[in-house]
Amino acid sequence: MSMNESSKATKRIVVTAMLSAVAYVVMVAIHLNIVPAAPFLTYDPKDVIISIGGFIYGPAEVLIISVIVSFLEMITVSDTGIIGFVMQVIATLSFAGVAALIYKKLHTRKGALISLVCGTLSMAVIMVLWNLLLSPLYLGTDRATVAAMLVPAIIPFNVLKGVINSVVVMLIYKPIVRALRKTGFVI
Repeated sequence: MSMNESSKATKRIVVTAMLSAVAYVVMVAIHLNIVPAAPFLTYDPKDVIISIGGFIYGPAEVLIISVIVSFLEMITVSDTGIIGFVMQVIATLSFAGVAALIYKKLHTRKGALISLVCGTLSMAVIMVLWNLLLSPLYLGTDRATVAAMLVPAIIPFNVLKGVINSVVVMLIYKPIVRALRKTGFVI
């Protein structure tokens, strides 16, 4: 590995650590119940920060930051245990991972918008399946009860979460990348 490659790798590790720390802090600081019909579904903006990491470095970065932040969440502030950890990682990958994958191919403002819409739709669909699978275990209820929550709570929650995250990403991505470029951390 050349000195330049080593320097790039080190900068990427630093940015990954920084984004992980910021994502964790915003997750701890901001928790909102945006669908009163399902108080177990709370919004936090960590996926905004994780999406920015994915837009900068690609979908693998989404996986790395998501696992780090979700693990820290599980061992510090969450009472949902391993089920919550799994659900958090899957939700983030289905939103930010999909968005990062598409944005990597369509690296324009329009591409960012398309990628975030696709991420939102992906998360809404994928989380229906995972809620049907894991929420009965977490909630200690049957699958029919969870299925009855899909339309009034679970789907609206994931769509609203994706829309909020998308709007915030569109507003802050460019200023953050410009600042990182000025510092030399991102090329």
